[in-house]
Amino acid sequence: MEATQNKFNWQCKHTWQTSAKNTLWCLLGCSIGDFGTILFFQITQIPWPVLAIMSLAIINGLITSIILETIILMKQNFNFKEAFKVAIGMSFISMISMEVAMNLTDYYLTGGAILKWWVIPFMLTAGFLTPWPYNYWRLKKFGIACH
Repeated sequence: MEATQNKFNWQCKHTWQTSAKNTLWCLLGCSIGDFGTILFFQITQIPWPVLAIMSLAIINGLITSIILETIILMKQNFNFKEAFKVAIGMSFISMISMEVAMNLTDYYLTGGAILKWWVIPFMLTAGFLTPWPYNYWRLKKFGIACH
């Protein structure tokens, strides 16, 4: 008996476009908390270790992304409890990979926890490109998206 394998289709333009839109929404949410945290420590000059600032930036990025996604889902007629559950459950891997990519890029280019105008496009690009294939796969395979 010959086993048939389902081949995954990585070439669906519509799914790439939809997953790009979803990834951009996630990037917006993550960036608000992440950049806000780094900027706060940069302005206040509070003497925290770089790793602590970057860890807090990741946590705050996750929180602001979940808040933004919950609001978006509530505007799509989800009640708060359902929207929050979906926002946490559906894209947490995506958000974590996005945050880690953004902060590693910052660390590599500036030494970490330093927000300069020229590093932001690199951080955003890394933050977008890292989870995008995962978001495509999840959308294509399971039909699951956050927005």
